[in-house]
Amino acid sequence: MPHPEFLYWDASAVISLLVADIHTSHARRALRPTAHHFVSSLGIAEVLAVLARAERLPQQRAFVQQVHEGFWHQTHLAPSLKSLAALARRHTLRGADLWHLGAALALRKELPGLVIITFDKSLAQAARHEAMLLSD
Repeated sequence: MPHPEFLYWDASAVISLLVADIHTSHARRALRPTAHHFVSSLGIAEVLAVLARAERLPQQRAFVQQVHEGFWHQTHLAPSLKSLAALARRHTLRGADLWHLGAALALRKELPGLVIITFDKSLAQAARHEAMLLSD
């Protein structure tokens, strides 16, 4: 299977890239220089909050710099209410995860083939159901 060209990173995937954990090797493999990497403004807020709570300020500064320098493409795309309602009927997700799935699906309309990289089990299950989960 060819590597995806467009990847939507949720906060769990970005955190695993910045702070070593059991998912870091998978996150690093997804970080291909030829792909386009997207993170939403919600994802950025979640990452910054986690890093601040963990007092990981060097990683926080590095992440902010990477976003500003264009490593990740920041998207302000918001899913529609209709899309969120339909997804809520199909999946049992927390609010932020529902929003990430809706945003990724909306972005996928512009970028066919876009997949989600996440280490959140519920979001991964929903993304798999929507045929947009990055497989290892």
